[in-house]
Amino acid sequence: MAKTTSERQVQMPSPTDLYNIDHLLNEEERMVRDSVRKFVQDRVLPIIGEHFEAGTFPYHLIPAIADMGLLGMHIEGYGCAGLSSVCYGLACQELEAGDSGLRSFVSVQGSLVMFPISAFGSEEQKQHWLPRMAKGEVIGCFGLTEPDSGSDPSSMRTSARRDGDSYILNGTMVSVASSSSAAPLVSQPVTFTTNFPCVPLSPQNYTSRIVASPPQICYPMCVVYVALFPA
Repeated sequence: MAKTTSERQVQMPSPTDLYNIDHLLNEEERMVRDSVRKFVQDRVLPIIGEHFEAGTFPYHLIPAIADMGLLGMHIEGYGCAGLSSVCYGLACQELEAGDSGLRSFVSVQGSLVMFPISAFGSEEQKQHWLPRMAKGEVIGCFGLTEPDSGSDPSSMRTSARRDGDSYILNGTMVSVASSSSAAPLVSQPVTFTTNFPCVPLSPQNYTSRIVASPPQICYPMCVVYVALFPA
């Protein structure tokens, strides 16, 4: 009996796409990925090493990031791009390839600050904050980590107590992403080293103001508050 052999050609994946995901993406998703990749190559990689050594953030890139529609890009309306979660993930993946801090800035701004405002804030609050945040004119920050419980929301000691029309927030937080330049602050709940009152949002500048306080909107056993501070 004659022995027969057969050969099968196997296409090797790209070294930058080991799971061969590219063919699953649609045209819009590829466009977002490629645009952010080019931005990282042209604007981020040439300068990020110097910022790493100096311990600084490239704030001058924020207007360009906003112009690309990356801030709150998964939110509909209010000046946001309204793109899919896949586009958002691809954009963050490309930013992370350039610098983790830059990706963290975009995801904190969009997911941890803008999204709670869009999901739980009043219409006045959405109109007042989201367009400005999408343009990068206002930077938000997110506070979760406490010195005794780390980033475990179920172990947080911070409390938020209603006091008439205001709230008394009591606690301590560390490692607040984007806090050095933030106007809005989102926390679980808001944690500070001292007590201070919070009042409802209005266009006027207050020391602080509660945007929304729906229970358990992000993590179990945790009340989430969004506090806004004038820039």
